[in-house]
Amino acid sequence: MNRLLEYLPDIYHEVIDFVELTDTGAQEVISAEQAISTLFADQYVTEASEQAIKRREKMLGIQADPTTETLDFRRKRLINRYSTKPPFTVRYLQQRLDFLVGAGLTIVSVDPQAFILTVTTNIDNAALFKEVERTVKVTKPANMLYQQQTSLQDTIELRERIKARSVSWNYKLDGSWKLGEKPFADLGMEVVYK
Repeated sequence: MNRLLEYLPDIYHEVIDFVELTDTGAQEVISAEQAISTLFADQYVTEASEQAIKRREKMLGIQADPTTETLDFRRKRLINRYSTKPPFTVRYLQQRLDFLVGAGLTIVSVDPQAFILTVTTNIDNAALFKEVERTVKVTKPANMLYQQQTSLQDTIELRERIKARSVSWNYKLDGSWKLGEKPFADLGMEVVYK
């Protein structure tokens, strides 16, 4: 539909030159509207295009790898970098890590007597691990030591078996036994109790 033709008097609606001219202008107006909406969306990290995300990463000195990092993770990283502002507390660090990794997947603990900050998590994504490490290093006090602990979520199944075997010794300490003549011991049959 030609939106610009509606603004002209009715007499021009039948002239082919004006119809074509306003049709071309309408296409330009549509592309300008799309550019304006992209410009407005690029103002917000959560809605920004990949070009805007790349520009923001360049401003913050982040070297992103689009082949291994998703656009969603890159957005999260930018939000994390923008929202990392003092004052820093253990609760704040826990909230930041919950935002990055997921709620309940990281545990932050502090030993104030030994000045040790411990973060326990299970991360298999290298880019996410680097961002967690950077967040911790930025927020931890200078007098605290950072320890990373890995938690594995595997199940272990234990099975109990009890077996017994009789042993008869073939040597005596009285000097009658000769080396290599017989083995040290003979093992009996294995009996399974459980």
